[in-house]
Amino acid sequence: MVARALKTLIGAALLVALLYAALLALIWWQQERLIFLPARLPAEHRFDFGADVHEVWVEVPGARLHALHLRNPRPRGVVFYLHGNAGNLDSWFTNADFYRRLNLDLFMVDYRGYGKSSGRIESQAQLESDVRAAWASIAPHYAGLRRVIVGRSLGSALAAGLAAEVQPELTVLVSPYESMAALAAEHYRWVPQALLRYPLRTDLALARVKSPLLLMHGELDDLISPQHSERLLRIAPQAERALIAGAGHNDLQQFPSYVEALAARLR
Repeated sequence: MVARALKTLIGAALLVALLYAALLALIWWQQERLIFLPARLPAEHRFDFGADVHEVWVEVPGARLHALHLRNPRPRGVVFYLHGNAGNLDSWFTNADFYRRLNLDLFMVDYRGYGKSSGRIESQAQLESDVRAAWASIAPHYAGLRRVIVGRSLGSALAAGLAAEVQPELTVLVSPYESMAALAAEHYRWVPQALLRYPLRTDLALARVKSPLLLMHGELDDLISPQHSERLLRIAPQAERALIAGAGHNDLQQFPSYVEALAARLR
């Protein structure tokens, strides 16, 4: 009886181990589906954001990135915006009037597989290369003007990496995370960090950003906790942080205190 029970217990343990290994393998191979949640748009889709918002294409190896570019007659500069992990430009490019009032152009690009952008995301190096290509496509037009890089949620690590390279006049990270490993450790403690193919180290990038930096975070954000931006604040001594009372992760832009704090720094 004891031997049979022991054999049953060992068999159950092996089954659990096999299931765990299979789950980890799935996470490794399907990581893009867990991190990136794109919504595609048909090629004939038309945006209704005003005549001064132009559709732009950025050619990258193996794909075409679609972007929207708000162009003011005589802008003070440009805001280069890297959005979060879900949706597309139709749901993200909704605040053009805010930038018109500030007389700043706005450039926002969809990652591979998002909106009208072709291809699919295959690696962090590819993603970062695409971001650099999108920046290079417009940066020369704003030489001598105010250049602002904004990254929200997923885009915050990409924005920090780009800012470390180009040192813009201002970098704004909205709902930033310290790293993908730190974020995964909070929500999926059972997943080994070695499995992460997208480390997205905002912390390492910010250590190299020497230009002005603003971190913005919802006080009640339960997806990316405010502790992430608090720890990032210690890395960059020139950084400021705006903690938006009552705001969560997805509703940040609905709070006047967020809009006012962002407008004050963009001015």
